[in-house]
Amino acid sequence: MMKRCPWLVPLLLLLPFTAGAAESAAVDAVLARLEREAAKVTTLSSDFVQEKHLAMFAEVMTSKGRFAYARPDRLRWELLEPVATGFVLKGKEGRRWNDRSGRSEAFDLQREPMLKVIAEQLLAWTRADFPKLRQEYRISVVTEAPVVLRLQPLAEGGPIGHLLIAFAADASHVTRVEIHDRDGDFTRLTFVNTVVNPELPAATF
Repeated sequence: MMKRCPWLVPLLLLLPFTAGAAESAAVDAVLARLEREAAKVTTLSSDFVQEKHLAMFAEVMTSKGRFAYARPDRLRWELLEPVATGFVLKGKEGRRWNDRSGRSEAFDLQREPMLKVIAEQLLAWTRADFPKLRQEYRISVVTEAPVVLRLQPLAEGGPIGHLLIAFAADASHVTRVEIHDRDGDFTRLTFVNTVVNPELPAATF
């Protein structure tokens, strides 16, 4: 009869905890590196391509636009094709426009819940604000070189299944964001022609 090892069971029980702690430490190290690089970014400008992939349609809906950021809380997000529309934000106040309707109006971010969510997500990705993101998502590392993160919503039952966020090789900025819905649809944002720390004209915001 095989002899029992009194220390074996406690050791086996400890293994999942040890593996989980090691994985958590590895994720923390990657996020810390991203935070250090993001802290060096004071301004950012980029073009982007937005693709909407709908499960019920073979055709991909594509639009193009521009994005600009200035620390700590200035944003410009605009679609140029197929319809010019967008917004600029300075802190909690901003302006939005739509060329199809011809409207341009000021807004208060606190009174615009949808714009507030969009702006907060854009700022969190750009600033690598992981303490904030961890309030809403469980973050895991898909690859480390370059970094790709998977964000799983903590809240159950929402429309978003998960997000994928890819960073440049030098970890200074985001190059791709994918928002995957639970129903199989997803939106991909690809950032191109990105310039880190450019001098942005005052009219940008």
